Amino acid sequence: MMLLALMPSKPASASISVGAASAILMDQDTGRILYEKNANQPRRIASITKIMTAILAIESGKLNDTFMISETAVRTEGSSLYLKAGEKRKLVDLVYGLMLRSGNDAANAIAEHVGGSIQGFVFLMNQKAKEIGMLNTHFSNPSGLDDSSDHFSTAYDMAVLTRYAMQNKTYEKIAGTKMYKGWKNKNRLLTEKYKYCTGGKTGFTKLARRTLVTTASKDGENLISVTLNDSDDWNDHISMYEYGFKNFHPTIILEKGLVNAITTKYLKNHVYIKNDVVYPLKKQEESDIHVDYQLVKPSEKWKSPKKIPHIVGKAIIYMDNKQIRRIPVYYSTEKQTEKTSWLGIFKQVLFIQLGVMNNG
Repeated sequence: MMLLALMPSKPASASISVGAASAILMDQDTGRILYEKNANQPRRIASITKIMTAILAIESGKLNDTFMISETAVRTEGSSLYLKAGEKRKLVDLVYGLMLRSGNDAANAIAEHVGGSIQGFVFLMNQKAKEIGMLNTHFSNPSGLDDSSDHFSTAYDMAVLTRYAMQNKTYEKIAGTKMYKGWKNKNRLLTEKYKYCTGGKTGFTKLARRTLVTTASKDGENLISVTLNDSDDWNDHISMYEYGFKNFHPTIILEKGLVNAITTKYLKNHVYIKNDVVYPLKKQEESDIHVDYQLVKPSEKWKSPKKIPHIVGKAIIYMDNKQIRRIPVYYSTEKQTEKTSWLGIFKQVLFIQLGVMNNG
């Protein structure tokens, strides 16, 4: 099956000022960058590292494991859950402690259990980073401590990681928990400062300074904010969210159902889009959208509808002549109902392109 391709477009010009050394505001559902400042500059990231540690622990399938805490784990410096060597703890509890209280001892205990060793877990962290597209990131520990100059990421990469992690319902629940077994979440944006905040992770070291990742949702719009080295991060995140919610709105840029633009022999009135395509837009950007269709070359075999492939091409969506989406175009033997779309502002151009494979 052909999946929806996610390609971040350039951010719209912003009218906000953020004091962070690096910052980004990203639409969680589409990956569109709504605001950025030095977003691809590698920096130390402190304890927002633990987002990667948490998602790997969750994906390991071992959350219900109970295991013994090692001497190495409890000797970890910095913020702590005050674990004791030899005591037994459940992995799920340690992940809550990791995210809510930023326990470095929990980070190392998780790493040892999930990765077999801290080094083994760090290997998994870097492997996952490459897998999900964090191209300017390298991890050297599971906590974010300044024990190596080879531990860094970018605001953009941390938004990519958060976007990936938020697709996991268990992570989403843990990151958005205000209190767990007496542990209060350190994320004050979540607990007291911003009613639309849904989760995130705080961070601080002497070299990284304050780092912060948060998520927020309002009226069906889901956003991610990241700041690195920011002394006023709470207010900067609120400013970015208010800018995003005020100026960008989820807009249907391609409707599900019959594609009227396709009038090709054998396909007319039988080609459709499965789901609405939604993208965050400013009002003035709507006229910048257009759609091109690329279809499989018709064959004589198509005289028999049963010989026509299920996917007969793709719709390529552009904004300001830059590609932002690719989605499959489907064929049905049943005639599709014609509709009058309110999306007349979007220009649709049909291309029949040779060499497009049957899978789109």
